[in-house]
Amino acid sequence: MEDQKTYLFEQAPISKAVFSMAIPTVLSSLVMVIYNLADTYFVGILNDSVQNAAVTLAAPVLLAFNAVNNLFGVGSSSMMSRALGRRDYETVKKVAAFGFYCSLFFSLLFSLLYLAAKHPLLLLLGTSSETYEATAQYLNWTVACGAVPAILNVVLAYMVRSEGSTLHASIGTMSGCLLNILLDPIFILPWGLDMGAAGAGCATFLSNCVACLYFFVLLVVRRGRTYVCIHPRMFRPTKEIVFGVCGVGLPASIQNLLNVTGMTVLNNFTSAFGSNAVAAMGISHKVHMVPMQISMGFSQGIMPLVSYSYAAGNYPRMKKTISFSAQITLSFMAAVTAVFYLFAPFVIRLFIQNESIVDYGTSFLRAMSLALPFLNMDFLAVGVFQAVGKGRNSLVFAILRKIVLEIPALYLLNYLFPLYGLAWAQVVAEVALAVAAILVLRKMYSQLSGAPASADETGGSAA
Repeated sequence: MEDQKTYLFEQAPISKAVFSMAIPTVLSSLVMVIYNLADTYFVGILNDSVQNAAVTLAAPVLLAFNAVNNLFGVGSSSMMSRALGRRDYETVKKVAAFGFYCSLFFSLLFSLLYLAAKHPLLLLLGTSSETYEATAQYLNWTVACGAVPAILNVVLAYMVRSEGSTLHASIGTMSGCLLNILLDPIFILPWGLDMGAAGAGCATFLSNCVACLYFFVLLVVRRGRTYVCIHPRMFRPTKEIVFGVCGVGLPASIQNLLNVTGMTVLNNFTSAFGSNAVAAMGISHKVHMVPMQISMGFSQGIMPLVSYSYAAGNYPRMKKTISFSAQITLSFMAAVTAVFYLFAPFVIRLFIQNESIVDYGTSFLRAMSLALPFLNMDFLAVGVFQAVGKGRNSLVFAILRKIVLEIPALYLLNYLFPLYGLAWAQVVAEVALAVAAILVLRKMYSQLSGAPASADETGGSAA
């Protein structure tokens, strides 16, 4: 088993190792984009504003799942890969059990808190007497019933990916996403079960259950050939494990909350200019999300390779992995930027024919596209920091990105160039962060030149 596990990390050519780890992760990231659009799309076919509002109003609660996913998914997988690099297999199993049972506890807590605070939460989300019931039915399926499978299948995917089984991790994730897309019309539309928004929630719940089942079956079938262990006797939360997981996972959770905050501020500014501007910003953002998810998927895909090489003291291989990944993703992002900038009107018209929205969207998409190459360097640097256990660095970048740069830029640019300046805020933030990423990575490289292999034995978050 050890030889099979270490070949990809230690002996495979860099290009083969990177593509083997990154491509399945990128594909699952793209499927997640489609998955997020599926509920909205099929509910939208009903042409019922109440049902559409229910899915929209519930979105912040579902986004909050990512805080748990990042805390125990990113945190556990990073520490597991570093332990594998040190061949400390006992720690790998203990970290896996810790991440699994903490995810199970917090997902159950999520469901219980929702049930206990259901009424005030629904009011806080902005429901009215018209939308209250539909939103409650959607959340009953996705949160009261669905929080556990929704969180566990993502966390298990991170853990399976941490030991190099990227394909299995992506199959599990994609199986749930694709099943959700197939079930949505059956549960939502009048020719099927005609459940509306509640049907979308039910389809999501069942799909996440199937994804969880895939990972449980996988762990049983691969027993003795995997270090991902969820046996209760391995749940031993020592100080090193708790700090190792939370040192990386907590900053990742905070990053998610900051991203939600930034999007909320952007939406509030845009809404002042009317529904056409909001629609144009929404379409541009969804188009922009596709290459952004590819970049994010690539950076997450190589994390186990970087973690393993870092912990093993194989710094030349770690640097080559990062350098090769940067070359591939930057070339791709530059090509996407050119396409979006030149063909922005055509891209927007694929989604809507309203000329006012197309005009707005063309300006927005062109501005957003210019941020892509710089955003790619930001994602790559944050992925490296998470991979080597420097959670504090990734948190600093998240704060710089949203609190220090992007949100103030939204205020300033909207004041100087009303509406149109909003789309340029991300460009300003990402250019500054890309420069910072290069400088910090170069500093880390110089420090590693003389560092001992045991520099991060505990998986802590020292910056």
